[in-house]
Amino acid sequence: MRTSTVRRVGLAVAVAAALTSVTSCSGAEKFDPIAALRQVQKKTGGVNSAKIEGTTEMGTLMSMKQTGAVDWSDGLTGTMQITYTGGSMADAMKQSGGSGAMEARYYKDGYAVNMGDGFAQQSGGKRWISYEYADLAKLAGASGEAMKQQMQNATPNQGVQSLLASGDVKKVGEEDVRGVRTTHYAGTLDVAGLTEKNSALDAAQLTELKKQLDEVGITTEQVDIWVDENDLLVKKTERAKMKTGEMNSTVYYSDYGTKVSVEKPSAGDTVKFTDLMKQQQKTGAPTG
Repeated sequence: MRTSTVRRVGLAVAVAAALTSVTSCSGAEKFDPIAALRQVQKKTGGVNSAKIEGTTEMGTLMSMKQTGAVDWSDGLTGTMQITYTGGSMADAMKQSGGSGAMEARYYKDGYAVNMGDGFAQQSGGKRWISYEYADLAKLAGASGEAMKQQMQNATPNQGVQSLLASGDVKKVGEEDVRGVRTTHYAGTLDVAGLTEKNSALDAAQLTELKKQLDEVGITTEQVDIWVDENDLLVKKTERAKMKTGEMNSTVYYSDYGTKVSVEKPSAGDTVKFTDLMKQQQKTGAPTG
């Protein structure tokens, strides 16, 4: 696979990560941590959408900022403004003539990314690349299939499952987060120690969780959540060591129930990722 192709695949994964990083956790309640998390799962499922703002670092791959709104009522959809501030993804964007800032629109079966002026100059004026999860799954094999499944089923409850699986969820205390009074909960997930005996997940859920963590090389993960009086998540942080370095994510949630409307860019302004791949294979020329 050519360097430019690897870069495009890397971008696809990174933009997907921008969404999964903000939907990978939810909140807790006030007394019994396990019962509290179950209650938050119920509340989160009822509101279905929220505005988000956060930062994510994933080893040497990337560091980025993201803002936007997502809806998880039927698959996961939303629009986010993403700015890559460091790592190999930021370098790749600069090499392609981009500024590191882009807009990503997520749909049930894929997403599209506005690559900016630098890419448009190489693609006949088209600014957007569209990605289908099914195509990425075929291209990247097992890891692509895992990403496809994660993106199609991603909800904030995934992080709740991590805390339930940890077996040591604890209430840290009462804290103010951006002017909101919250309850802080925390837990450390030890992948090697995951068993039905010390977690609140069933065997199938534990197997899937272990698989997802093993694929990115995570052995332990620290999850912290801050929840308001309505059992809704206000802030989430995750810290873990991956194969590519350390992962750190901080996300703030607000405006639950906000309306999320996502419009696909026009076909005339969009090039399919699979077409870019075919073009490169045919001509041997880099795609950016």
